[in-house]
Amino acid sequence: MGARVNEPIDRRPTTIAGYALAIRKALEYRGVDPARVFRAAEVSQELSNDPLNRLTIDEVTRLFKACVEVTHDPYFGLTVAKFLHASNLHALGHALLASTSLLDFCRRLERYFRLASQVASIEVAERPGAVALITHPLFNPCAETEDAWLAIVVRFMREMFRRDYKPLYVQFMHERPAGGPQPYEQYFGCPVEFGYADATIVFDRAEMDRPLPGACPEIAQANDQLAASYIAKIERSDSVAMVRSAIIGLLSSGDCSRRRVADALHQSEATLQQRLAQRNTSFQALLDDTRRDLACNYIQQAGMSVTEITFLLGFTDVSNFTRAFKRWTGKSPTGFRKPTASA
Repeated sequence: MGARVNEPIDRRPTTIAGYALAIRKALEYRGVDPARVFRAAEVSQELSNDPLNRLTIDEVTRLFKACVEVTHDPYFGLTVAKFLHASNLHALGHALLASTSLLDFCRRLERYFRLASQVASIEVAERPGAVALITHPLFNPCAETEDAWLAIVVRFMREMFRRDYKPLYVQFMHERPAGGPQPYEQYFGCPVEFGYADATIVFDRAEMDRPLPGACPEIAQANDQLAASYIAKIERSDSVAMVRSAIIGLLSSGDCSRRRVADALHQSEATLQQRLAQRNTSFQALLDDTRRDLACNYIQQAGMSVTEITFLLGFTDVSNFTRAFKRWTGKSPTGFRKPTASA
């Protein structure tokens, strides 16, 4: 399956080219010459982990089709997941591995997935006793792309948390393969279902907040900001990404008003408001969301005082910040920090 027929070539969704480095390693592992496969798929072999080096959805689909043909393996996407490293996703990958919990990991995917791929959007939905990581397709990815993506998520979680970690169940968009579901059941270690509108991994809620041994809020925060800046470069026409990036740059100045952000983007306030409305959001909503995300990262950095965080986020005093933080998380900044410090 490819991109929508009427989608202009320069607007078709792209995926970070580092993803294809994992495909190349998977082919080598199978004893196949990657150069031959890439040529057959008409995909350049000039690949890097630079987030501005991108492949279109059509290129990824052709590449996977050629891989399946040469390996005779309809489950090839699962093999690719074994060879993708955090560096292949640039800042997003490093931020993910520095997450404080599996829920923090999922929230980070929700915010910054577009750095890795524009093919879908990510939603984290909390359900009774469970957390669902939902991938909403914006275009039509091939089945191998879907397989590789869901498998990569679970593999990263196992590396960060526990090697035998298993979701409650996994739902795929593509149909059940003719060869049966056994390779999926073996990889994910849980029931799998097929033919859904979205690709969904559902996890046990009780395990999502447990502190991760490799957590490093400072590294996560730095890479979050780097990811946001690259997303803005990749999606110049994306008003939300550009506004969020401008907010991050202006917060510590103490004057992150709509006027200042509009000036930074060389737009009028009315134009800025109109473009955000077209994306079903507003400047105030983005400001609040960005402050919340930054606050939750800053507060887990033991070397940063609440007063320092207050002014980094552009609040006029600690009491205003404390009220906002309680509204976001249900806890005071010090109350939120204590579990992490004692873990």
